[in-house]
Amino acid sequence: MLTGTKVGLRARHEDDDPVLQAELYDDVVIHSRVQGTPWRPIMPGSKSSLVVADDSAQDRATFSVVDLADGTLLGTATFWGIDDHSRSAHLGMGLLPSARGKGYGTDVVAVLCHYGFVVRGLHRLQVETLADNFPMIRAAEKNGFVREGVLRSSSWVLGEFMDEVLFGLLAEEWKAASQS
Repeated sequence: MLTGTKVGLRARHEDDDPVLQAELYDDVVIHSRVQGTPWRPIMPGSKSSLVVADDSAQDRATFSVVDLADGTLLGTATFWGIDDHSRSAHLGMGLLPSARGKGYGTDVVAVLCHYGFVVRGLHRLQVETLADNFPMIRAAEKNGFVREGVLRSSSWVLGEFMDEVLFGLLAEEWKAASQS
């Protein structure tokens, strides 16, 4: 398990799936804002469920987020689009409604940065999020991510186009900030 100050990132356990399915993926609004794909009903336990982690996928690393104090499941964190040639990846997370607003997100991003830069030896990490996702924007900025641009009207979310904000962080920037 990878640990931060408040959270741990561990492999997905089978008993995590029903909780994540019910609290994140079965919620049409949350799914539509996070996934970038239209929501559709998926049976619990289905192989096509988005909560089922695929350990064989080389371009993705999926974690369950847990509270270090008591092991409570808090959500999910993902590295995706891992490019071993350019040494880059995208990161994202989804916290359960009960875990939001408690500072977990900033710690999740910090642990993902450690994983990307130290464990995987990546050079660049990237975050794309809806322009009104202020908790993710704050978590990225608190971890040193730099706002690189806006993708205007790039995401179709529940009947309207929304802007996405693009953030990037380079290994040398992260390392310099970690040492200060």
